[in-house]
Amino acid sequence: MQTLPMTDTELAAWLRLATARGLSPTALRALLDAFGLPEAVLATPFHALAAIAGEAVAQAVLAEPPPGFAQQLADTALWRAQSGNEIVTLGDPAYPPALLMMPDPPALLYVKGRMDLLHAMSVAVVGSRNATPQGLEDATRFARALSDAGLSVVSGLAIGIDGAAHRGALAGRSSTTAVIGTGADIVYPAQHHALAHRIAAEGVILSEWPLGTVARPAHFPQRNRLIAGLSSGVLIVEAALRSGSLITARLANEMGRDVFAIPGSIHAPLSRGCHRIIREGAKLVETPEEVLDELGVGVGTKRSLPIARAGAPAKRRSSGASANLQAAPAPAGTPSTLPPPLDAQAERLLAALGHAPATFEILAARTEMENSTLQSTLLQLELAGRLTALPGGRFARIERG
Repeated sequence: MQTLPMTDTELAAWLRLATARGLSPTALRALLDAFGLPEAVLATPFHALAAIAGEAVAQAVLAEPPPGFAQQLADTALWRAQSGNEIVTLGDPAYPPALLMMPDPPALLYVKGRMDLLHAMSVAVVGSRNATPQGLEDATRFARALSDAGLSVVSGLAIGIDGAAHRGALAGRSSTTAVIGTGADIVYPAQHHALAHRIAAEGVILSEWPLGTVARPAHFPQRNRLIAGLSSGVLIVEAALRSGSLITARLANEMGRDVFAIPGSIHAPLSRGCHRIIREGAKLVETPEEVLDELGVGVGTKRSLPIARAGAPAKRRSSGASANLQAAPAPAGTPSTLPPPLDAQAERLLAALGHAPATFEILAARTEMENSTLQSTLLQLELAGRLTALPGGRFARIERG
C-alpha cells in the first residue's frame, strides 16, 4: 500500500496542524471535515474556525509556528525520503482504516516498514514490563500462533510481554506492528534497539509523535489507544492491578473490540489485573485457538497445548531425575522451626519457576543450570517446603500465607 505523493508545502501544512499546541486530534478532524485540506484550514478566518471548534482552537490554528519549526520540517522531509519510511495523513487512502473508526485519529502517522500490515487483521498482545518467565513464554507462544494464522500482532515495544509478543510474531507466518510512544527515529527502551531494527525490516513501526520526541509517561496512554484502535481484539497476558495494559483493555472495550485475558495463580500479583478484567467481562482464554475462534479466524490442524495448571493431568513422561525427587517427611516429634534462608541459587530457581507449574526441562532452559545443580536445588526447595513435585514431572511453588 503506497501513500499519495505529498509536496513539501502540503507536508508543512500537515505538520503545522499536527504539532499545534492546543489542537486536539478530535478538533483537527472537525476542521478538516469542514474546510478540506490543511492548507485550506490555515487560510480560514478566525471567526469561521471558531464557529466550528471554538476560539481556543482557532487561536491554536492561526498561531505562529514555534521556534525551530523550519528545522523540524526539514528533518521530517529528510526522514521521509529514506527508504522504508512513510508519512501517512488522515486524507491518504493508505491511512489504517481501523484507526479512522476512532473519534480522535492522529493527523499524521510516521511509519517504518510494511504498510500492508496496517491494513491487515490484527490482534494486540500486551502485558507487564516485569513479566514472569511463564508470562514471557505464553506471550511468545500465543503471538507466534496468531501470526501463523495470518494475523498481525500489535504491541508497544516495551520490555517484558511486549517484546516477547513481537519476537513470537516475527517467528510466525505473518509479522508484527510496534506502536511506540516516541518519535519514529528513537528506540525506547534502548535494549530493544536490535528488535526495533528487525521489526522495521520485517514488520512495521508506527508513531504519531513528531521526530525527536523522547519518551514521556503521558505519551504511553495515547500509544495504548492506537494499539487498541488497530486491533480486532486485545489479549492481556500478565498485568498488575495498576497497569497500562488495563488501560489498553478499557480503551479496546470502549471501541467495541474483543478483550481476552490469560488467567493465572491467585497468589501471583501479575494475575490480578487479568482476573479483574475477566470479572468485568473479558474472555478467559487458555489457548491461541480460543482467541482465533472468537475472532472467526480459521484454525489450522496444528493446535497448541493449553497453559499448564496446577493439578492438571500429566502431558508428558517425567524425566528420571525429576521423577525421583520426592518431598521427605519430617521425622515424628521434630519441633517446628523457622525455615532456613535460601541461598542465591535457590532464590533464582524459585523466581524462574514463577506461579505456574513447570517441567525440569523448562526450568533448565530458564535458569541455564547444569542438570546436577538443578536437581540438588530442586531437592533443597522441596525439603524447605517451597515447592512440590506434581504428576508428569512438573514442579509447582508452594505459596506461603
